[in-house]
Amino acid sequence: METTVLIFGQLTDITGAAMLECMAVPDTDALQQQLHQKYPGLAAAKYVIAVDKIICHQNTVLRAGSTVALLPPFSGG
Repeated sequence: METTVLIFGQLTDITGAAMLECMAVPDTDALQQQLHQKYPGLAAAKYVIAVDKIICHQNTVLRAGSTVALLPPFSGG
C-alpha cells in the first residue's frame, strides 16, 4: 500500500504538490529518508511530521490508512 502525504505551506514549493503518493514505508524515519532522496530541499527545510493529526516527536510506525502530514513552522496572529 502506498502512503499518502499531505504537504503544507512553503514545503509545497519544494515538492511542487500539496499531496504526494509515496512507496509503502514502515515508519516515519523511512518516509523521511524516501522524501529527502526524492526532494533534497526537504532535508534542509524545517518541518514536523504528523500522523493521524498527532505531531510525532520520534519515529512512528505507519499503518494502513494513516494520514501523514508535513507541517512547516507556523505562528499565530
